[in-house]
Amino acid sequence: MAQAATIGRAAGRVSVERADARAGGAVRISLSGDWQFARGLEPLGPVRAALASGAAGGKVRVEAEGLGRWDSSLIAFLVDLQESCARAGLELDLAGLPEGVKRLLDLATAVPERTGTGRDARRVPFLEAVGRFAQTKAADARRSIEFLGAIAIALAKLVTGRASFRASDLFLYMQECGAQALPIVTVISILIGLILAFVGSVQLKQFGADIYVADLVAVATMREMAAVMTAIVLAGRTGAAYAAQLGTMQGNEEIDALTALGISPIEFLVLPRVVALMLMMPLLCVYANLMGILGGLIVGSSLLDVTTTGYLVETQHAASLTNFWIGISKSAVFGAIVAFAGCLKGMNAGRSAAAVGDATTGAVVMGILYIIVADGIFSVVLNVLGI
Repeated sequence: MAQAATIGRAAGRVSVERADARAGGAVRISLSGDWQFARGLEPLGPVRAALASGAAGGKVRVEAEGLGRWDSSLIAFLVDLQESCARAGLELDLAGLPEGVKRLLDLATAVPERTGTGRDARRVPFLEAVGRFAQTKAADARRSIEFLGAIAIALAKLVTGRASFRASDLFLYMQECGAQALPIVTVISILIGLILAFVGSVQLKQFGADIYVADLVAVATMREMAAVMTAIVLAGRTGAAYAAQLGTMQGNEEIDALTALGISPIEFLVLPRVVALMLMMPLLCVYANLMGILGGLIVGSSLLDVTTTGYLVETQHAASLTNFWIGISKSAVFGAIVAFAGCLKGMNAGRSAAAVGDATTGAVVMGILYIIVADGIFSVVLNVLGI
């Protein structure tokens, strides 16, 4: 009548009984014993071999009259059995299983595999890859322009007194990007002054013009280096912090909560950060000017044949108000750029820890890139204007 085989250990046991072809080739699988991970998983290979000799389109019935204790190891076995029967074209009847097993099995097989989690083995053609890259960059540019427009509207509301944010937040951000940034700005500015003085002295010594090191340091620091280096430092310090803060809030759905409450995230979160950096960057630039000149003074008075008084007098002659205001104007623009890059990346971050890291990195890269581009534009415009 039937052929039977028993596979398994003393714990969980699988009994496969297949009727002959004249009886329709029906297969009955009996489960017995305790099915637990601590006792090991039952191999499905012998069951597959027993099913392979059955006729395609036949029926497989699973019974569990002698089933004892069980856990998810039984569910894993049944899921594999379902896949094997589907590939072999066999109909699987699970009516003989306990209700708890059937419910858990339904839960295990009800959730489909998420798309995009596996590696795509298809090789993307070159032109398609270029097209996708162009579409991505176009979408990024559109988001940047929209975000810039939203900030401009928020600034207009601030001027008219209709912006909604807490003054305490503004003062907190001013402290974070101002007073707390003084140590790193001090170190960087003094070292930049030292470097400029060293480089200038090597050339000017050949002509006996050591005193003009003061002019070189003063003009380069006030016009270019103080604003640029301070902005780069804040891009890596404050811009990255803004991106991480807003990215974390995005992941925790706090920004969505503000929107649901009718509060504009741009006004409440972004505007105080932008205003704080635009206000503090010029002050930091003035401080960086002093520290850069101090670094040049250290080199001039210690390594060159220049007195401290002579160095300071020459610095006073070289430090014109034109160069001073050019550096201050640049610093305000650079501050807005750093805040824009950090807030943009944070507000558009994904909802995962990896996305927050990507947003932080992107904020630093974008901030530094835009600072250099803006400084180049300043140089061209000032050259055309003859300033």
